[in-house]
Amino acid sequence: MENGARLAIEDLNAQGLAIGGRRLRFEAVVEDDRADPASATTVAQKLADAHVHAVIGHLNSGTTIPASRIYHDAGIVQVSPSATNPTYTRQGYKTAFRVFADDVQQGSVLGGFATGKLGAKKIAIIDDRTAYGQGLADEFEKAAKAAGAEVVTREYTTDKETDFAAILTKVKSTKPDLVFYGGMDTQAGPMARQLKTLGITAPMLFGDGACTVEFHKLAGEGAEGHYCSLPGVPLDQMAGGTAFRDRYKAKYKTDIQLYAPYAYDAVRVVAEAMKQVGSTETAKFLPALAALNYPGLSAQIQFDEKGDIKDGA
Repeated sequence: MENGARLAIEDLNAQGLAIGGRRLRFEAVVEDDRADPASATTVAQKLADAHVHAVIGHLNSGTTIPASRIYHDAGIVQVSPSATNPTYTRQGYKTAFRVFADDVQQGSVLGGFATGKLGAKKIAIIDDRTAYGQGLADEFEKAAKAAGAEVVTREYTTDKETDFAAILTKVKSTKPDLVFYGGMDTQAGPMARQLKTLGITAPMLFGDGACTVEFHKLAGEGAEGHYCSLPGVPLDQMAGGTAFRDRYKAKYKTDIQLYAPYAYDAVRVVAEAMKQVGSTETAKFLPALAALNYPGLSAQIQFDEKGDIKDGA
């Protein structure tokens, strides 16, 4: 995510964007919230006190939501390229935007996939109790039940746990057709490995938080046969996505996980709003941002009245 934002800043500075006859130079001020809600509010206050012009982030829903109040109170625009919990943009904060499909969209698609494509009738659901993991699991459960599936058990863990023997033993007793997990790769990987060890043959299904290369590393031989979803569209279907991927890999010597194009777009839409009104003052460029119709890397970006991207893929 940070890399994607830095590429956007690099491009803006190369273009030499000028406002009011003065050339702007964009700068990244980077902080780490450690995926912890308490740390996130500390970071947010630090950025607010530094009078930054906009915030790109945070990564997790559980950190994005508490931080959003601080940015709102300080009058700072926040554009998330990754937080998917619907609550973020439903608090009435006009400073909050998202360039990524939310969990209502992703959860409903996953529920339909589980029952339709995979034919699952008995489903076990586990989540990590974070805003992201629980939120996605809740939306998935609604969609799966609406499609006629039975949730045979709903279990909970944390985003720090790595031993799931007790939970999975209970899951095994329910003989599910599918195990849905709401959470990140750090737990999904070991969970998949332990699923195999316990002889549970049902596949796992999870969202973008665990749909990573790291999942494969952590799951080992247990990685085979599972399914996951990514909001958005594949890079090769994005306008300029292939060129962006090649440039990214050449610069950072690693593959894009998911969020880099969205972080790139998050920076660009803020700059475009500033450009349209000829000001870096939030009160002046905020209405332009809300009304934007911008040809981004990831999509044609327009926001609805909540600040969510319209027609999130």
